Amino acid sequence: MKQSGTSSLLQDAVQDLASGVVSALRSGDHARAAAPVAVDPEAEGLALAAVRVLGADALLPSTLQRTPPPPDELAVFRKAVETYPPGAHAAPTVVWSHWAMRRTLRRLDPGHIDGPDEEPDAAWLEGATWQLLTHQLAVLAALALPGEDSAVARAAVHRPVDVARGFVRAVRRRDWRQAAGAGRWLTLLDGVPRTLGLENGLDFVELMGGQDPLVALQVKAARLTRTGAFV
Repeated sequence: MKQSGTSSLLQDAVQDLASGVVSALRSGDHARAAAPVAVDPEAEGLALAAVRVLGADALLPSTLQRTPPPPDELAVFRKAVETYPPGAHAAPTVVWSHWAMRRTLRRLDPGHIDGPDEEPDAAWLEGATWQLLTHQLAVLAALALPGEDSAVARAAVHRPVDVARGFVRAVRRRDWRQAAGAGRWLTLLDGVPRTLGLENGLDFVELMGGQDPLVALQVKAARLTRTGAFV
């Protein structure tokens, strides 16, 4: 029961953090996207875990707007990176998510040294079915940033039609989080079929799943990427 309660608290914390990021993206301000670490150890641990779950997107407003985040927000993010390194047998998506957070730190806090900069292995994406590819890309949607290169991004670039198929499948299955994450990637790709109607598709995903802050975050990021409004 205690584990279940903790899981519920973490889910709520992630949702609150995502809501803050969405609000910052909509307003053009980055203040309070990530809350300062609380004094209470339990609350502090929950805040750090929430940042780790959201990953690099916890600082997405600052990343897109190319502006430094508030110092306390950056400190929370840095501590989350240091507190939750991937284990020896972590899933590739966990390893890549952590790498994306370290890359974000290097961009926004150049004086911070945070281990090696080498990309993790992305071989698991080679030859992946379009269904698996879309699922993995959606999990790693925080890597879908304009002008940013990575092995994961290159895997998406080479398979726009497969990602489009995955987007349609996610919509049909009413998996709004996966659809939103795939849609965010599609805004970066050339060769997406015009018949997909991505703009209308994003509108529909937002309508159906936009009450979930994690969906709203991905849709808003996709739109900002598509319009370049963050520049």
